Amino acid sequence: MSEVEQVPATEAAAAILDALNATDSNGTEALNATAKFVATPEGTALAYGSLVFMALLPIFFGALRSVSCSKSKELGENDYDSGFRNAADMPETITSRDAARFPIIASCTLFGLYLFFKVFSQEYINLLLSVYFFVLGVLALSHTMSPLMSRIFPASFPNKQYQLLFTQGSGEAKEEIVNYEFDTKNLVCLLISSVVGVWYLLKKHWIANNLFGLAFALNGVELLHLNNVSTGCILLGGLFVYDVFWVFGTNVMVTVAKSFEAPIKLVFPQDLLEKGLEASNFAMLGLGDIVIPGIFIALLLRFDVSLNKNSKTYFYSSFLAYIFGLGLTIFVMHTFKHAQPALLYLVPACVGFPVIVALFKGELTEMFRYEESSPEETRPKEDSSESEKKHQ
Repeated sequence: MSEVEQVPATEAAAAILDALNATDSNGTEALNATAKFVATPEGTALAYGSLVFMALLPIFFGALRSVSCSKSKELGENDYDSGFRNAADMPETITSRDAARFPIIASCTLFGLYLFFKVFSQEYINLLLSVYFFVLGVLALSHTMSPLMSRIFPASFPNKQYQLLFTQGSGEAKEEIVNYEFDTKNLVCLLISSVVGVWYLLKKHWIANNLFGLAFALNGVELLHLNNVSTGCILLGGLFVYDVFWVFGTNVMVTVAKSFEAPIKLVFPQDLLEKGLEASNFAMLGLGDIVIPGIFIALLLRFDVSLNKNSKTYFYSSFLAYIFGLGLTIFVMHTFKHAQPALLYLVPACVGFPVIVALFKGELTEMFRYEESSPEETRPKEDSSESEKKHQ
């Protein structure tokens, strides 16, 4: 992918992750469905405990899948364990340049959403967003389910291969527009995901919302790759400032959070014990507070693997740091009764803990020298070698 093609991809990722952050003022703020309802201590503990548990799932499994994804990238292949064999499933590498402009793009997107909700009808905007995220959610959930389905289906299952191919032009000028390979197992995953999507579209049920949200988060951690630790520090540092400014400095993020309806947050009812599955008093956590630290934690896991020491020290230290930071966010929010920018606590924890561990182990220089190349950097070499063989 060329430099020109990378910019829209980065902007698209920024737009989605910005929306993820904006969902709940980037904290775990409880929104009461009725002003009179007061959550019980048991209900509150269950809600926030469930949110923390759900937040850890996509980070842990997304990081593990990012290792397989990275290995297939290095080999020039794209048929790793998820069962997909298409360019759309290859990771998007975030460089230091992308990381530096990410907060600016995210800020513009957030303010643009704010103006949209001020000018246009909230109902129609959310209708368009629902359809948009329905399509994305079905694809994300299908991709997430694929490895599990590959293990569930017996070997005797008639798994046929298919290819969806669209080309433009003819002869030597023929150009591929779409080239997507899939099999029967993928179609089963797509069917199940579509049922969940219709359920969400019609009912907006919180369980359907969470299934899509977990799929978005896991795919984000798996497919968004930082190229080195320095880039991760730039990205997290920039979004740290962005988060604090838009939460404490203006009412923009709060306004967008209250207006934005999409499956880009994890929710859990605080009145579940009283009302069951029809509960409506939700605690919530924006996916941006999962994906942004998650891609940094996944990078540290790939660094652990590169050391070939059969140890995951940096991954586990950053994973525990995330739990600590998220717990601190919830504690401060309840103490001061105000929405908190979760990255205010997550960024220092997720960056600080691994750095301290690296200092103690004497591997700080090695950690910051670790570099991952993007597919775009290796493809020209591969293409040139192939052309040389053809000429010979």
